[in-house]
Amino acid sequence: MHMLYDSPSYIVVQFDVPVAPTAGDEAHAAQVDHVNLPSLQRDGFEIVDKFTRTEIFIEGALAQTFQEGVEALIEQGPDVEDLDAFIAQYANMGHQPVIMH
Repeated sequence: MHMLYDSPSYIVVQFDVPVAPTAGDEAHAAQVDHVNLPSLQRDGFEIVDKFTRTEIFIEGALAQTFQEGVEALIEQGPDVEDLDAFIAQYANMGHQPVIMH
């Protein structure tokens, strides 16, 4: 878990999500047992909207699109408002209430 972004409006946390091997992956690994294959990982992101107190967890293709968009935006040298506007597109999909326990 890595805190990537914290503004007055949003928090973005990155998680490493392990990918379960498929039957095809296991068969391939058995054929090349002399090769150590790394475990597969993909990123997931939790986005928390501080004002609405809602969150969303994205992974897979949506997380990849989010990451690529953030990277492209960072290359332009954005300010907090630009980053918040981009993150809002994803945060608006979140309806899970943030619950403290």
